[in-house]
Amino acid sequence: MKLEYEALLKNNTWTLVTLPTNRQVVGCKWVFRVKQNPDGSINKYKARLVAKGFHQMSGFDYKETFLPVVKPVTVRTVLAVTNKWCIQQFDVNNAFLNGYLEEVYMTQPPGFEATDSSLVCTLNKALYELKQALGAWFERLRSTWLKLGFCPSKCDPSLFTLHVNQHSTFILVCVDDIIITGSSKSLLQQLVQKLHSEFSLKDLGKLDYFLGIEVHHSATGSHLLSQTKYIHDILVKTNMANANGVASPMASSTKLSKYGSNHVSDPTFFRSIVGGLQYVTITRPEISYSVN
Repeated sequence: MKLEYEALLKNNTWTLVTLPTNRQVVGCKWVFRVKQNPDGSINKYKARLVAKGFHQMSGFDYKETFLPVVKPVTVRTVLAVTNKWCIQQFDVNNAFLNGYLEEVYMTQPPGFEATDSSLVCTLNKALYELKQALGAWFERLRSTWLKLGFCPSKCDPSLFTLHVNQHSTFILVCVDDIIITGSSKSLLQQLVQKLHSEFSLKDLGKLDYFLGIEVHHSATGSHLLSQTKYIHDILVKTNMANANGVASPMASSTKLSKYGSNHVSDPTFFRSIVGGLQYVTITRPEISYSVN
């Protein structure tokens, strides 16, 4: 909590002011999370200050909320066409703090209140869980790529490309996770240096785990994609971790009825499992027919 609070202050995230009479204040709270490695071991403990965005009112203290989400097929395609290229992964520290905001007021962080408790924080930068935080962060990131000469893909706005002197560079963005790859190592190093001057980046080294996809690098330079941990998490979620395997991904004895079936007891849970299975088809295409 202390490290997060110090990072917020260093980034000039807010300024303590008296709340104007014509404005409302948004609450905040601390959220704790244990981040894991692909093998399930503990990577680090994370404390994050989040705003209570449900206190916000549309048109009053937020407008745009949209953030593009990278398409699974884009991830697979980029990893396929960049065979034998250097692929680096970066994480942006306190990513949402880089997004610029309009007038938003928030209560002081619990446990770190100033002497005058009547003061509130006027946010200079975005915080997690604010309605407009995602859009503000992506717009800041997008403007940075454009300034460096990159062009967003027409098929996927999360993919940015740069072609200079017969060399190609690709950047793939998913919120605060960034993959950078290209045909020239020297160009990649120059790009990374420019990004370090713009954002606080954490270099995660060679790509090995991205959005639930494990990337194994062979001696020949090719990539083997796997979703072992992601699949295991789905099995645990559905209480099927100890289920027996079958030779075919679809039951052959199922009898279909033209009258339909009973309603699903928990539609939200059912949709999340179907969505998870569709995501697994990135590395296990043989289940595509039965899933869909």
